[in-house]
Parts: sequence; structure tokens; C-alpha cells
Amino acid sequence: MTRQRGVALIIALVVVALATMLATRIGSSGARDQRRSATLLAQQQAFQVALGAEAFASEVLRDDFNKNPNVDSLDEFWAQCVPLPMDEGGVESAIAITMCGEDLAGRFNINNLVLADGVTRNDLAYEQFLRLLDRLKLEPKWADLLVDWLDSDTIANGTNGAEDGIYTGQQPPYRTANRWITSTSELLALPGFGTERYRLLQPYIAALPPVGTPYGSGLNVCTAPGIVLDALAPGLQQFGQDAKQLATNRQKGCFPDRATLSSVLQQTGLPAPQYQATLSTLQQTSTWFRLTTRVSIGTAQFTLYSLLERNSGGYSRTVLRSFGTE
Repeated sequence: MTRQRGVALIIALVVVALATMLATRIGSSGARDQRRSATLLAQQQAFQVALGAEAFASEVLRDDFNKNPNVDSLDEFWAQCVPLPMDEGGVESAIAITMCGEDLAGRFNINNLVLADGVTRNDLAYEQFLRLLDRLKLEPKWADLLVDWLDSDTIANGTNGAEDGIYTGQQPPYRTANRWITSTSELLALPGFGTERYRLLQPYIAALPPVGTPYGSGLNVCTAPGIVLDALAPGLQQFGQDAKQLATNRQKGCFPDRATLSSVLQQTGLPAPQYQATLSTLQQTSTWFRLTTRVSIGTAQFTLYSLLERNSGGYSRTVLRSFGTE
């Protein structure tokens, strides 16, 4: 009888243990499902809020165009990082939004390395890109590699160029794009380029429609970093050496304006054809803008990158969106 009671006790303990384990598993699984559902709901809500911020940015760009269609400079409202207030019926909201605008026409457009025919190298942009690489202490070979990545032919550019024969030997193998690109991150596909070089170059480059195509855009001298301006001509070091002074000058409006930069370029001794060609790519307005919207809802955080194109009437449309990373 004692032995039977002992067996019954052991069975009871095992049953209780199994029931406890099952209850714990059900509880933890339910908590995870609830947390997952709450996170997905917050992410979806954050996305909708970011779309609202995107629409607001389009209105800001339109108002800016109506006020002054001839200049887009860094002292204007669209170029600032601003928090957006949110209220829910007079109650302070738990949603935090920050918007940052940026002029992509103020960067070197790497798609300009190939002319509008999609085949021929743009020698003017090629030389400027070489100077940009030199000022960043990056190897000049990347210019040839990038030209071959963009052009539609199968002939290697220069001594450092590479076409499919090089890329199909990579692990895993792949082929060149042979067309204009939509993201500067494609530079990471160049053999050996790496993230360190990309992080160094990325703030100064953009991937936009090239000059000569319907949506092509030149360089906005009002917003271009000093190092990009200095790359316009050999020996030019007037704007990139003191970034703080350049930022101070731009607090009052467009600096340098096109007329000032034209005079500076003339003093560098650029041959007349190169001078005229360079001048034709410079402007004081922008067509392409990037909006970075960061939304926080509780512990959920969401970042939306929006590429906006503003047309000649001042209206904007969203061309490209990316989430989390640029």
C-alpha cells in the first residue's frame, strides 16, 4: 500500500510538472504573439505616419518653389531637420517624428559618368570624379570600374576597367549592371570596393538621371559640399578646406552663387571648352530631394527614405522609397 501511494505521488508530481510546463509554454507563446502583433501594428502605423510626413514635405517644397523658384539653398525650411508635433485630441501623443530634407542635386551624380546615349564615357564628369576620389584619398581605378558598371558595352574602360569576364569569376558570380543605377550602394558590387570606401564616398554622391535625359539635373552650387565644388577644376581648393566657414556663409542664402563660382573656375585656367561645358552643368535650383523620416511609437522605430522629384510647376512626386537603410 505504501509503495502504491509513492507511485501515485510521483505520477501526481509528474502531471503537475507537465501541466506547469504546458501552461508556461502557452503563456510565453501568447505573450510573444501579442508582442509580435503589437510591433507589426506599430510598424504599420509608423509607415502611415511617415507617408503623411512625405505628403507634408511635398507641400513644403511647393511653398518654397512659390516663394523663390530661382534658388534652392540650405537656409530654407526644406533643408532643416525638424520634429513634427503630434496630438491626439489634445492629449500628448506617444508618437515622435523627425524629418530631414536633403538636396541630392548638391551631390556628384555618378550616372553622369556615362553620356545620355548610355555607352560613351563623359570625360568631363570622369575627370571630376577622379579629382573627388583623389581628395578623399581613394584609388583612381574606381572611376574606370564604375564607368564599365554603367555603360552598356562590353569593352573595358582604360587599364582598370572590368566587364562581365571579371565579375563572373567572383564568388558568387554576377554580371555588370550595364545601365544607369538607382542606388549608390551598387558601388559595393565593385570587386574589393568595400564598406569603408563606400562610407567615405557616400555623402558626396547620388544616383540620379544623368544630364541630357528628360529628368536629368545639374549640380546645385548652393548646396554642394565644398569637396564636390573643388572637384570641378584641377587645383581648386577654395571651398573644401573650411567646411565650417562654408556652412556659415550659407546661413544667409546661396553661396557660392553661379556667377561667383563661374569667376572662380575661370581663374583656374580651365580650357575654354571645358570651362563652358562645366558651367553648363551648374545651377542654383534643384529637382531631386531626399526626405528622411524617423518615427518612434513606443519601443518601435521606423525610418523611411523618400526620393522626391519636383517638377517645373513646383509639384512633387515620390519616385523611390527605402526602409531602414538608405
